[in-house]
Amino acid sequence: MSILFEIFFKIFLFFYWIFSKTLLKSHKINILIEEQKYRTKHELFISILNSYSDILIFLSAFQLFFRIYVKMISGEGKKWGENMAIPKYQYIKDELKNKIISGQFASGDKFYTEAELISMYDVSSITVVRALNDLAKDGYIVRQQGKGTFVARARKHKLVEFSDVEIFETKDDKVTVLSIERGNDLKYLEKLGLRGDQFYYKIERVRETNGVTYIYHNSYIPEQYINANYPNLEYYSSIYTRFKLDYHIHMNDEHFEEINEIVFPTPKHAASILGIDTKFPTVFQTKTTQLEATGQVLEYIETYKRSDFYKIKFISCDRGH
Repeated sequence: MSILFEIFFKIFLFFYWIFSKTLLKSHKINILIEEQKYRTKHELFISILNSYSDILIFLSAFQLFFRIYVKMISGEGKKWGENMAIPKYQYIKDELKNKIISGQFASGDKFYTEAELISMYDVSSITVVRALNDLAKDGYIVRQQGKGTFVARARKHKLVEFSDVEIFETKDDKVTVLSIERGNDLKYLEKLGLRGDQFYYKIERVRETNGVTYIYHNSYIPEQYINANYPNLEYYSSIYTRFKLDYHIHMNDEHFEEINEIVFPTPKHAASILGIDTKFPTVFQTKTTQLEATGQVLEYIETYKRSDFYKIKFISCDRGH
């Protein structure tokens, strides 16, 4: 607001300077009239006309300035000032995108025609076409030659969440720690972002329900986050609890990346732990959790899960949900 006011104030000073010169010129004409320096009435008329035409120009300009300033202080000026800073096609694109996101148009609805947009925004067809092409590129609309423009059925402002669906009661789950080993295998050092002279701890666990082992975990954690003086194996039955109590890190709130794939056949060692045949398919899950503040890897985990215990759910939602 202050920048716009400064601009208009300078414009006002410029026109005020013109007005002052005009008044001075008018004053000189009056002096000349009094001194009878004009030889004919025609010369006098022309001089007066030239002088006061400058005043009319100033008054018109001042009226325009005043209207703009009123809009500015009433709130319209902020939007006007913002629009000055962006290209017309971008302004049109943003407005149309907001109309789609806000729900004014449903998926599959026919969208504005080029002619309608040209009339609405008083711009050239080139500007409208560029705005529409950008919206199509971003996935908000679909342009079909000979048919028109339509709102896309799948839009990029939608996110998809997925989560595991437990197909049984988990309250009776039992977690058993099979082993805890210190290591520095290059493969896992790279996964953890550690140097060749650093170490990690591998924690091997299984999860069972109703006497059936259905998950086999191998967690790899940087040495700095492991208490080497742990009292017993069960101390690490819940790694997330240990991070919370020992280091005040809430793993569920940190950034993670997870990949799930169906593997067949299942590796012999994993199949043996899960009590299944290698021909039985399993879900192989890898997950890397990082400390959001620094990007440091806190845990890399490889998990085998029996496919008959695996189910996922997908949910679409708006950004910011």
